[in-house]
Amino acid sequence: MFSYTKGFLDCFSGFRLLFSSGIKRFVLIPFIINLGLFYLAAILLNEQVNRWLEEIPNWLSFLQWLLWPLFAITMFYTFTIFANLIAAPFNSLLSAKIEAMLTGRKPEDINSDNFFRLMTRTTMSEAKKILYAFKWFLLLIIVTIVITFIPVVNITIPFIWAVFAAWFFALEYNDYPLANRGHFFEDVKTYNRKNRMRSLGLGTAVFIMTSIPVVNFFAMPVAVAGATKLTTRIDEKNKGVS
Repeated sequence: MFSYTKGFLDCFSGFRLLFSSGIKRFVLIPFIINLGLFYLAAILLNEQVNRWLEEIPNWLSFLQWLLWPLFAITMFYTFTIFANLIAAPFNSLLSAKIEAMLTGRKPEDINSDNFFRLMTRTTMSEAKKILYAFKWFLLLIIVTIVITFIPVVNITIPFIWAVFAAWFFALEYNDYPLANRGHFFEDVKTYNRKNRMRSLGLGTAVFIMTSIPVVNFFAMPVAVAGATKLTTRIDEKNKGVS
């Protein structure tokens, strides 16, 4: 539980890191991308979901309480994935800058002077994360549909999706600092499993931020900063650095 709390606090410490000297200019582009796509998501979600719900037959009306959050989660994840896909190269630069500030050294595997190479690498990494998330997303939809009709058990649905969201966000944002050090997505998954509770703490904090209006616009750069601090502190601990 202590590790979970540390991961949770690591994420929110990202707010302070973003206002450090020399960092703010790396935040601007991810912030604008996040702001624009979340605004678009809110408009489309409101219009499309209401249209779908109106077309539901009366005999299935009792499912509206489930379909609304399910549609919302689907739309939310779709735009979150697109936002991270577009902002990935900039998030990598932001992570590298924060790591340099925290440790005094820049990750060897990142070169901000070769932006095209960085963009290619981060886009490929995002594609792997999308496929991974899509696989589990489909499985969870099936599980959700099945247990919806099981009394008592069906109250676990929100908890299941919350855990999935926390894990997905942990993978998403820990990937930036780890990829900057030359790790691939399989390595990132292994890293998160070894530091499961701290990663889930980070992911939970990101999930909370993305659920709060206005705060969600800052969620992406804050999460990148928090994940960079988390991985840096874990690496220092493993190396015996105080």
